[in-house]
Amino acid sequence: MDMNFHDEMKKMFEEVIDEIKAGTSEFLGEEIKKDNTRNDEDLQNLGSKNTKYATDYAPEVLETFDNKHPDRDYFVKFNCPEFTSLCPITGQPDFATIYISYIPDRKMVESKSLKLYLFSFRNHGDFHEDCVNIIMNDLINLMNPKYIEVWGKFMPRGGISIDPYCNYGRPDTKWERLAWERLSHHDLYPESVDNR
Repeated sequence: MDMNFHDEMKKMFEEVIDEIKAGTSEFLGEEIKKDNTRNDEDLQNLGSKNTKYATDYAPEVLETFDNKHPDRDYFVKFNCPEFTSLCPITGQPDFATIYISYIPDRKMVESKSLKLYLFSFRNHGDFHEDCVNIIMNDLINLMNPKYIEVWGKFMPRGGISIDPYCNYGRPDTKWERLAWERLSHHDLYPESVDNR
């Protein structure tokens, strides 16, 4: 290989890298702009050293940020293996892994606020089915996602485990059809459960 060609290529790539670091680059005729900033002024929990843990159900702790890729459809999935709530009748603790998957539109849920929100169920008394539907409804109201599903895999108590699943697709769109398809097939091939 010609050393001049190698040196020229290396120099070209170094220039492109420098331009990207500086903020803009022209590469293959397409301008790439550096924009790693997030509008964090509304995020109260992220980075806070004074985190307060709610002692009962607290949807007000949920926070959002702007989706930087609103024109692309993609899933965001949260696995929450330490979810706890209380039985509304006996007051006994219920333990679960909560799976939240959604396709964002303009807003996304901030993960620390979601953690604090899920923690707020710790002293909240509700049935398993209610918990997953409340979580889904709160996230719909918060973000207005294109599609969302929430699945709770609860530890057995009294010899029975309950795994409620709920989902939502934006009405009159392909996402509503997706919601029906996933709901009607969600447990056709059960996944292995490793939390119990």
